[in-house]
Amino acid sequence: MISGQAATPDTRNDCQIFADFVLTGTTSDGQAVGNGCVYPASIKTLPNQLNAIGKTWRGYAEDMGNDPAREAAACGHPDLNTVDHTQSAEAPSASVPLGDQYASRHNPFVYFHSIIDSPDCGSHVVSLNQLTADLSSEQATPNFVFITPNLCNDGHDAPCKNGQPGGLVSADAFLQKWIPLIQASKAYQQNGLIVITFDEGDLSVGANPNGSGILVSAPGQFCCNEQPGPNLAAFPQSTAIAPGVALWFQSYGGDRTGAVLLAPFLRPGTVSNTPFNHYSLLKSLEDVFDTDGYLGYAGAPGLVGFFGCVTSDIALKDQSQTAHCSIR
Repeated sequence: MISGQAATPDTRNDCQIFADFVLTGTTSDGQAVGNGCVYPASIKTLPNQLNAIGKTWRGYAEDMGNDPAREAAACGHPDLNTVDHTQSAEAPSASVPLGDQYASRHNPFVYFHSIIDSPDCGSHVVSLNQLTADLSSEQATPNFVFITPNLCNDGHDAPCKNGQPGGLVSADAFLQKWIPLIQASKAYQQNGLIVITFDEGDLSVGANPNGSGILVSAPGQFCCNEQPGPNLAAFPQSTAIAPGVALWFQSYGGDRTGAVLLAPFLRPGTVSNTPFNHYSLLKSLEDVFDTDGYLGYAGAPGLVGFFGCVTSDIALKDQSQTAHCSIR
């Protein structure tokens, strides 16, 4: 999402160990060859591109730092090469009254040494509690804002450790709280763009036909000439994710998901049926900010961004062909 890198066996399995990426080479299309989770500083990210052109950015992660024993309140991630204890939510307790439903695996910034080794990581990767203050003025609002809900409000858990319903009920409540606050900000009103999207389609659960236990199946549909990358074996394949539970990958895509774009310059009610893949969002952001080139598979030949002038059919209010080709 922020580097254009395809999956590794570790990242696909949610990086249960917060392990350094062991780099053995780089392909001609910018893919790091190896395995692990935390990429070396040579693998660049969207924040690196934004820094290079003088744009500001900040990641806001809900619940990060609620339990200081699990993760810090800023630039929060497990210690390198240790078990990631943020994989499951923590219920409220006397020592952690709000509980802690933060998950490192949903915070992309902490998987790159170019970010976590920087002394600025603590000011760039912060708790969601900081967002209200940053929206108070246009000057305080970063050019690029990435928001990570906790495991309840992102729809993952149902019910949640804190007693909330979770699923789409809690996800909807989260959006009803934050989207109006963002839209009321001066920064958004100056040609801002909100992208609400999902990272994967639904899984199916059933009996394991090859033995006892449960089989969780991920169809892995993909489109638009998306590639599996150099680090995954041939599909289909399976892996054990818990005692008696196996995950069956039929392919490597994220399946069919939806996205909603909100912006003053978009015509309300517009629907796009153009197919996009995992890397289209990154390409779109690089187009919006006019970065120097595309990262990894965001630069794949023929890949369409959300505002591509050739095959994207998102309509702009003024119907300007120039604006339709290049949003700046």
